[in-house]
Amino acid sequence: MTHTTPPEPRRWAIFAILLVGSFLPPLDFFIVNVALPSIQSELGTSASAEQLVISSYAALYAVTLISGGRLGDLFGRGRMFLVGLAGFAAASLLCGLAWSPAALIAGRALQGVTAAIMAPQALASVHAIFPEADKPRALALYGAVFGLASVIGQALGGILISLDLFGMGWRMIFLVNLPVALLVLVFGLPLLKEARAPRSSRLDPGGTALSVLALGAMIVPLIEGREAGWPWWSWLGLCAAPLLAWCFWRYEAGLVRAGGAPLVDPSSLRAPGMRRALAIALLLYALAAFFLLFSIYLQNALHVSALDAGLVFLPFGVGYLLGPLATPLGRRLLGDWVNPIGMALMAAGFVGLAALVAAIPVGVAPPGATLAALLFATGFGQGLALPSLMRMITGRVAPTHAGMIAGVASSTLQVGAALSVALIGGIFFTVRGVHDDPAAITDAFIVAILCIAFCLGLGAVLGATLARQASDTPAVTGRTSGA
Repeated sequence: MTHTTPPEPRRWAIFAILLVGSFLPPLDFFIVNVALPSIQSELGTSASAEQLVISSYAALYAVTLISGGRLGDLFGRGRMFLVGLAGFAAASLLCGLAWSPAALIAGRALQGVTAAIMAPQALASVHAIFPEADKPRALALYGAVFGLASVIGQALGGILISLDLFGMGWRMIFLVNLPVALLVLVFGLPLLKEARAPRSSRLDPGGTALSVLALGAMIVPLIEGREAGWPWWSWLGLCAAPLLAWCFWRYEAGLVRAGGAPLVDPSSLRAPGMRRALAIALLLYALAAFFLLFSIYLQNALHVSALDAGLVFLPFGVGYLLGPLATPLGRRLLGDWVNPIGMALMAAGFVGLAALVAAIPVGVAPPGATLAALLFATGFGQGLALPSLMRMITGRVAPTHAGMIAGVASSTLQVGAALSVALIGGIFFTVRGVHDDPAAITDAFIVAILCIAFCLGLGAVLGATLARQASDTPAVTGRTSGA
């Protein structure tokens, strides 16, 4: 079957439907953060369980995104999007009806897997179905969707909890996905019939299993180890993770030599600048821990309600929405420097936030205008950095590998998110110690956001090295070099 490009009106209609697959996963990430105190109150979740509510989703989303992208290459992006959307709706129902922390975590894990099936299809379609002239606009819309999700997620979470519709409280943050999924299925079924990638072959179950084992061996001990007192199994997992990662890489390389179709084609990662671009993606989502920790700071140190806590995030979301829309103009003026400038702006925003929180008395809310300005600048920087980074990554492979590299890019972002929640969240809870008073929470929050700022600053430095080397290479028409 050959690859075909749909006519322009149909192309944009397909992309609009697929963008829902990019919207729902970050929406469910943002919307959960503001609900954690309410979940803890009803289900009695521990600190490690709260982290797992976030990280089980992020980790499984991360380790299955590459397979989700490949499924789109093999069986059609529209078809796999609809399968993932239906599964995501079922997982949301399980979360909404959860009767225990374990049931909620299981539902979140299932959400992560099904989200990974639908989410890569929009990013893959940018590279596969759009001509070069339309890609900046498509990527800007792709990035704006994340900003829209952050705006709606934080505010909607607080509103739904405060309204307590049908006495469901926090459960409505999951159940609200059901009517959205139903509407998209109704409108998407007749539209999403585009062809799969040419020369498609079988999925790589061995590579998928090894990638899940390697990432699980790293992430689970980081989340559970501190709370459990670092038992022997946590150290065993951390020691095994590099070995499992090496086995994964060797397996994939051997599969290529045998003429098979690997989950990750090693040749695609040898494209000039690709590994540095993926390292930037890993550092970019150090931001993920901020949403969890800022919610804890607002609600437990400042005693802000869930609704007001959600509204505090709005300036960040507005900046995150506007940043991608400014990216096409930024690229025309600044080229590849858009990404490092965006990450540097994020780092500066977090340093400023740390200074602001440190300068005011404990338990006193920061000045609203100053806080809003810092959050807007940070969100705007994120909005600039993300679309330009995706272009840096996806433009280095052929359209036949669009699904795979979209999965790799999205997976790297989500691994960064899971590591951020595990490592920086662990630093926060360690600095806070056994105390849960406003002073301890404030001190831990300051340390944690400075750690986030350091990661983003390092990403900005790496982005600057790519910008100096003119990393905005034309999209290839065949396989990457070294293939």
